[in-house]
Formats: sequence, structure tokens, C-alpha cells
Amino acid sequence: MREITVQKNDAGQRLDKFLTKAVKGLPLSLMYKFIRIKKIKVNRARTDQKYMLQQGDVIQLFIKDEFFDVPAKDKSALHSIVPKLDIVYEDDNIILCNKRPGVLVHEDKGAGENTLIMHIQAYLAAKGEYNPEEEQSFSPALCNRIDRNTGGIVIAAKNAEALREMNQKIKDDEISKFYFCIAHGTFEKRQDTLHGWLRKDAATNTVRVFDKKTENAKEIITKYRVLKTSHDLSLLEVELVTGRTHQIRAHLSHIGHPLLGDGKYGVNRDDKKDGYKYQALYAYKLVFSFANTDGPLGYLKDKVVKLNPDDIWFYKEFGNKS
Repeated sequence: MREITVQKNDAGQRLDKFLTKAVKGLPLSLMYKFIRIKKIKVNRARTDQKYMLQQGDVIQLFIKDEFFDVPAKDKSALHSIVPKLDIVYEDDNIILCNKRPGVLVHEDKGAGENTLIMHIQAYLAAKGEYNPEEEQSFSPALCNRIDRNTGGIVIAAKNAEALREMNQKIKDDEISKFYFCIAHGTFEKRQDTLHGWLRKDAATNTVRVFDKKTENAKEIITKYRVLKTSHDLSLLEVELVTGRTHQIRAHLSHIGHPLLGDGKYGVNRDDKKDGYKYQALYAYKLVFSFANTDGPLGYLKDKVVKLNPDDIWFYKEFGNKS
């Protein structure tokens, strides 16, 4: 028999969700069976898979040791990373970083330790705010993602409570996201709200935009405002009303204004010749439009976090164009 004591960052989640992370060698089907036949208990009493764990709960597992033998992911590399972060805002619960174009937010097959989340975890470990050896089910995690070749503000949660709260705020559309971008062409309207429908093709990691409701497509709303036009290029501020995959890139391309440097939704052969290796798109501002001050992150209500536009690689250059 093994016992697991629920720590602060383990609390507030369902028993079955916790066990999938804490006992990685236990198949789902067996886990649910063991809960049903009382081989897994909480505080020595029969429990339910949907039971919400509380700090201090003790889980009893009357199961074979082999289910615990799956090696945990080695995070010792965190201590060898010298964190390189551009921190825009930080408090006890969250950290906001300016992700540069070309940086991957999460690991892929070849990313190794050069990912934003690894550097954030290394930074917090060095500060003593995160100890991977002591955590049973939690690691500091990102709440939003930005494409590899796009730059901008990324939110990371330092603890499980903040992660759940921030993810819910994002789901409830209580965070407004604003971007700067450069698009090809001159816009007929200086500002507009674009409506459309977006369908994702997971096989090609691309999306397609339609003007009318289409099967398997999700509604998209994109607001833009033209700040300056020069040499058949337009500098825009864009607000994402909905936040779908590649929404800004695909939506602007759909109306005939692909982004400068975008090889996926534009024809960027000439852009590359001119030295543009990334699409000119940057998430420069977040507005925490919280409905109320309830919850652990209520203090962020109405907070605005933004970058200095002149620090964005294409903004200052475009502003100097005549």
C-alpha cells in the first residue's frame, strides 16, 4: 500500500486527473476500476473519481508497486539552464514574458531546453519558487500560446490555483488581446470589424476562412485599425475578439491583405528577399477585463500590460518610413 498526501498545488483538481499525473504507470481503465472496488481511497474512505482534492487529503492506493515504477521526467536539466527572459510583469502568482520571434513556447522533438516554458521553470527554480523534486502533479505552465515566428506577451502561472483561474478567465473572454502587424496593401476602410468562419486542418497545421457558416468551422471576429500606410504596406492595431488558430494571419489574408513575411498565408518570396524572416505580427498588449475581483487573481481587474512599441522589431522601422 502507498499513500500520497495532497499538497497545495495538487488541491482543487479531480482525483482521477491527479492520479494520471502522479501515478503515470496506472492505466486509466484500471484506475477507474480500483476506485470503484475501493482499492483507491481518500482519507481511508470510499471515494469517487470526480472527488475534488483538498490540501492535506491522504490518498491510499492498495495496488502493485509496478504502477509506480514508471520513471518521472527528469527535470534536473532545469538547474543547468541560464534563464534568458524578457519579463514584462511578475507577481506571486503569474509572470508575463515578451517572447521573441523564433522562440518555441513548448517542447517539440528537437526543441530541447530552448523553449520559453523551460526557461521560465528554470528561472522560478533558481528563485526558490518552484522545486520540481517536491511537486507531485504541477509544473509552472503557460496560459496562452503564440506561434513560433510571432512575438508577444505570454502568460505563465506559478501555481496551480493561478493556472486554473487564469485559464478560466481566458475561456470566459475576460482578457483582451491586442496586436501590431504590417499587412500588404492599402485598406479601403481605416477601421473595421471582420466576421468570418475558420476551419482548421490539423494535418497541414493550416486554417481556412469562409464568409459564411461552414461545416466544422468556428466563428471568428477580428477588429483592426490602420495606424499608417506607406509603400503599399499598412501598419495595423488588431484586437482579437475571438482567439482561433492563426486567426489574424488567415483573416487578413482572406480579405486580400496577407501579413508581411508570412509564408503560410501569403506569398513572401519578395519579403524574404527584403530580409523578413518572420511574419510582422506582435502581441503587444493585454487588458485584464475581469468581471469582478473574486478569486485569487481578482487584483488584476482592469490591469493593462503592454510593450513599448519601439521595442517591436518592425514598428519603429515602419514608423520612420515616409
